[in-house]
Amino acid sequence: MSKKLWLVLCMVGLSWNAPATENAAAAGAGPGITPAAERMVRQAIHDLSATAQVDSIQPAPIPGFYQVIASGQMLYVSTDGKYMMHGDLIDLSRHQNVGDEAWSRFRREELAKVPLSERIVYAPAHPKYTVTVFTDVNCGFCRALHEQMAAFNKAGIAVEYLAWPREGVLTTSGRPTPTYTEMVSVWCARDRKAAFTAAKEGHVPPAISCANPVKDQFDLGVKLGVDGTPTIIAADGRVLGGYVTPGKLLQALEKGRQAR
Repeated sequence: MSKKLWLVLCMVGLSWNAPATENAAAAGAGPGITPAAERMVRQAIHDLSATAQVDSIQPAPIPGFYQVIASGQMLYVSTDGKYMMHGDLIDLSRHQNVGDEAWSRFRREELAKVPLSERIVYAPAHPKYTVTVFTDVNCGFCRALHEQMAAFNKAGIAVEYLAWPREGVLTTSGRPTPTYTEMVSVWCARDRKAAFTAAKEGHVPPAISCANPVKDQFDLGVKLGVDGTPTIIAADGRVLGGYVTPGKLLQALEKGRQAR
């Protein structure tokens, strides 16, 4: 993305209504981050976007900077509060994005908070791997992925779906979006898996409502940097891409296990 940082943050805040927070504990400040440093970082980001939510502040792998995750963005704020960088920072000695480990850890920790009862799960009897997939019932690639669920399970991969309506939760007029409403109906169905598969096949479920996690899961996706569906996340927090075939996904999971 080539947008300026302030515009990116403002768009995140306006589009997703990410709430600002003044709770220091909620910021996820890491060891070595003093209260004064945390206040400085939060103020620097608040000056760019009053609605941006700071979720993690850690010492950066480069001297003189803090590594910050805010509203689904990776930022680097100088320790004197004068400078901010947005985007990838590459360690040339390792040919690696230094933000990858922080993102993976953050995703892993946040996803661990989502109860299994709030996911829609398709799993073999004894899975070798488990992935989380942020999905939309209407997107073409999401439907193509779901059509191969038997092959994913045969390969030993359990798929745990979370809701991420691409249209967002509310329209510009403040009404629930059609996709959000449809996904709520799926999550409220007596048989979620049957309703989910039917929706993927183009059969709109009967409109029903209940206490449901769809908005919370959508907000979580934004927090984790999800910007499209499907988004596949491994158990270790790595993003493995969007639509992939069962064979390609298995290769990526095995490669990740070998690298550890």
